[in-house]
Amino acid sequence: MQGSANLNVMMSAARRAGRSLVKDFREVENLQVSSKRAGDFVSRADIAAEKIIQEALMEARPSYGWVGEESDAIEGKDPTRRWIVDPLDGTTNFLHGLPHWAVSIALEHKGEIVSAVIFDAAKDEMFVAEKGQGAWLNDTRLRVSDRRKMIEALFATGVPFANRGELPSTLQDLARLMPTCSGVRRFGAAALDLAYVAAGRYDGYWERGLNAWDIAAGVLLVREAGGLVDGIDTNTNPLETGQLIAAAEPMFDAFAKVIRAG
Repeated sequence: MQGSANLNVMMSAARRAGRSLVKDFREVENLQVSSKRAGDFVSRADIAAEKIIQEALMEARPSYGWVGEESDAIEGKDPTRRWIVDPLDGTTNFLHGLPHWAVSIALEHKGEIVSAVIFDAAKDEMFVAEKGQGAWLNDTRLRVSDRRKMIEALFATGVPFANRGELPSTLQDLARLMPTCSGVRRFGAAALDLAYVAAGRYDGYWERGLNAWDIAAGVLLVREAGGLVDGIDTNTNPLETGQLIAAAEPMFDAFAKVIRAG
């Protein structure tokens, strides 16, 4: 994909952070994952990756604002543009040596996501999208799945952990959805769940209790790949509410009906 100058900056920053994280990931595999040392090490890796991204983006576009998971928000001189960044989505996977995690970077302009990068450094998969320009995985154009039957569909979600408040609702969702479809996956990285919907690997995805940096890039990827994204509560903004449904258009209404029935 021949991207804009902003997208090229984002891809470069994601690759730099990804290289740092891959190096740290190899070290995590040598640590005793149940120890405090491993958790502290991953926290440092996460913060270091965000610093790499922030320095790269803010150097290239010093007037833009910034929202990141590991740092304080920055009000830019240009109030219409801001970066939304998760330097390590899938931290628990990373901590346990599971190679399913990603760097997520989105650019928001006047309240709308216009550029997106999700980089799975462990697999060297770079998902990118720009408003009106489509979605891509490395050099391949992405399209959402064209499946139309729920019983053939594979969905993804996140199951809340550590007694988080969304657990009862999610368990009820699963009880309604599982009998109607071919399966549900819980891989532990919201950004990659959305990227996989864009790539047609999943037919749909839903989750509650998310942050803007978890999903900002993925929302644009799905839409630019021809999919639909809405809040679980109809006609709400997922970046504001932290809950969403994403799916290919032929599947969306039937899928959303099951999730919204709770």
